[in-house]
Amino acid sequence: MDMENMTGVTEFILVGFPNIFEVEIILFVIFFLIYLVTVLGNSLIILLICIDHRLHSPMYYFLSNLSFIEIFMTSAVVPKMLANFLSEKKTISFAGCFSQSYFYFLMGTTEFILFAVMSNDRYIAVCSPLRYSTIMTEKICIQLVIGSWVGGFFMVLSSLILKTRLPYCGPNVINHYFCDSAPLLHLACADIRFIEFTDFVVSLVLLLGSLSLTVVSYIYIISTILKIPSAQGRQKAFATCASHFTVVSIGFGITMFVYVRPSQTDFMKFNKVLSVLSSIMTPFLNPFIFSLRNEQMKEAIRDALKKYLAMTKKAMN
Repeated sequence: MDMENMTGVTEFILVGFPNIFEVEIILFVIFFLIYLVTVLGNSLIILLICIDHRLHSPMYYFLSNLSFIEIFMTSAVVPKMLANFLSEKKTISFAGCFSQSYFYFLMGTTEFILFAVMSNDRYIAVCSPLRYSTIMTEKICIQLVIGSWVGGFFMVLSSLILKTRLPYCGPNVINHYFCDSAPLLHLACADIRFIEFTDFVVSLVLLLGSLSLTVVSYIYIISTILKIPSAQGRQKAFATCASHFTVVSIGFGITMFVYVRPSQTDFMKFNKVLSVLSSIMTPFLNPFIFSLRNEQMKEAIRDALKKYLAMTKKAMN
């Protein structure tokens, strides 16, 4: 049965950040520049990892997948938000709304599973360096990434199916800039307590499970690093984990506050602001965190720039 035939609503209105047109133009320019830098920055990381042999290791393989997720997660919400800044009719179709919601949460869920995988990778690299190459083989890395995507796919799919089967008879106004789960769910003309509780449990299992693995990994990592006799050795070991730890801390902190609550009705306006941090600002900051706090990445960027300048100079001559 067609989804729209099961409900009186054929489209939703995204409130976004309501303001006078001049302010919305300024917001459009700001978010467009952020989106552009996000896509270019994460694409640069993927490109560098592909072309620089020094970055052909499990850590950077996982990082390239993380950058891929960041590009598509922000692309699931920002283009529609930008279009709505310039439009009087800030609508999204019924199918488009649920598609946007699914792909956003698919990327987010996969990202948190990947965080746990990356934490385990750093644990093996620091705590068992001699066995690292035999444990983290190319086959294992590919299986871990595929497992992250499959896990994300199934964790999000069941909730989406339940939501699309609910009746939506109006109103159709979503107090958000994208089809987030809670504001969309509260438009249903039915009892949503079971689905809301299901979302809460899935979020709790995902985030606390991933967080627990990450925390345990870093406890062992820190205890191992502190046993290294030389200060230079400790600094080098900390440097390999610092960027990942920073990104994970930001991601877990914001997402747990927004999504791990049984009911989110009273916090929707505040959640909208926090969602900007998780869906737009975090993917924007990640390329800077991983490039500025990682010596190998900085060397790869410098070498790539030197090669580009040399090629440009040769072409001009």
